[in-house]
Amino acid sequence: MYIIPAIDLIGGKCVRLSQGDYSSKKEYHDDPLEMAKRFEGAGISRLHLVDLDGAKAKKIINGDVLERICAGTSLEVDFGGGIQADEEIEKAFSLGAKQVTGGSIAVKNPTLFDEWITKYGSEKIILGADAKNKKIAVGGWEETTSVELIPFIQSYFDKGIRYVICTDVAKDGLLQGPSVDLYREILQEIPELKLIASGGVSSVKDLEELEKVGVYGAIVGKAYYEGRVTLEELAAF
Repeated sequence: MYIIPAIDLIGGKCVRLSQGDYSSKKEYHDDPLEMAKRFEGAGISRLHLVDLDGAKAKKIINGDVLERICAGTSLEVDFGGGIQADEEIEKAFSLGAKQVTGGSIAVKNPTLFDEWITKYGSEKIILGADAKNKKIAVGGWEETTSVELIPFIQSYFDKGIRYVICTDVAKDGLLQGPSVDLYREILQEIPELKLIASGGVSSVKDLEELEKVGVYGAIVGKAYYEGRVTLEELAAF
């Protein structure tokens, strides 16, 4: 199981939200590159970088941070937030992103998302499947749709998607444990999926539980920033 630290960006700084609520913003560091270098120094190889300004603006805002991290570290960066058009996904890759995560676009404009899967290949595109009560949530989680989570993932798996980041919005940023049962259910339905668990990790025990379920990766954000898990503990995975 890969440990994938998260850096969420507002105004070029590292922040965390609770349940996607921008008013709950807490700032942790003003230099995302320095934070990324810490992760790299611990032997971590991947990074989940989210442009929260971009998610609101529907275009990349913190591209300079993406470029600095990709140029200044060897981390494999998956980048999301605001990628809603061809020029935005091209920009993300040109700035150094190894993979791009599409969430809202996969719901709102499936034709375009399908084109990206074909054009860039399933290794480069991650499906962002964020859920509230097993229904897909979009637009920075401000809107819950009627789309059922597992059939949604299955439909894109059938089109070639292999990587999925699944966040249970009810758990995100609350440090109350991840949705282990939900991830188990998804993997029972789609066992070949490279499922990346996101939201709720609060301890090493949570990571051990996720590893048992068989997820491909676990995104760790607030638990690290709040001192619940150390870099050394993360590196041990």
